[in-house]
Amino acid sequence: MKKNVNGIEIDMTAEEIAEFESQQITPDLFQIALKNLRLERNKLLADSDWEVTMAKEKGTNLSSAFKTWRQDLRDITEGLTTVEEVEGVVFPEKP
Repeated sequence: MKKNVNGIEIDMTAEEIAEFESQQITPDLFQIALKNLRLERNKLLADSDWEVTMAKEKGTNLSSAFKTWRQDLRDITEGLTTVEEVEGVVFPEKP
């Protein structure tokens, strides 16, 4: 690795490289995977919000299957602890 000192590029010492690398922020892959899962889940919920609104306006009830599907979506991230678990999530099918 190189560093710039007064406009001159020079090699970094092993100690400087170690210090530089220790200060680098490494992404938490689990948190990134979980965030992406939540984004996908939230889109499915948002896309079905109109059905909830219409049912309320009409004074009708949503089907039990539809309510269960939305609850399953809300619960989909519970208990996940690894990237592999997040990547293995299968979304429930909309009734």
